[in-house]
Amino acid sequence: MKNKLVAALGTLAVIGSMLAPVMVSAVSLNLGVGDFGKQTGLGNKPLIETISSLINVALGFLGILSVIIMLWGGFSWMTSGGEDKKVTAAKQRIIQGIIGLVIILSSWAIASFVITTLVSNTGAGTAL
Repeated sequence: MKNKLVAALGTLAVIGSMLAPVMVSAVSLNLGVGDFGKQTGLGNKPLIETISSLINVALGFLGILSVIIMLWGGFSWMTSGGEDKKVTAAKQRIIQGIIGLVIILSSWAIASFVITTLVSNTGAGTAL
């Protein structure tokens, strides 16, 4: 009895899995995904523009952080009182901030080049 029940359920599962795509394609689903962006204020920008905007925001934040590190080094230097260890640490902090800023600007230039090249070669629209 148990084997017959398992066989019947297995058969129904196989037949159901074969007919599921046919049943789903017969039903026209309108989930309102296009309206979701308008209702939530997310917009309808293309993906490449969204990605380039995220990159610009992230690199802008990192640039601000790098400038803050340089300012912190300058403040440390000004308040060091002439002590060699504190002056050296402040100089290192300023140098690290400058190196970070150079890396951030270089990564922005590379990202800008790559995105612009992708957009122009694929015809995806405008970016950056």
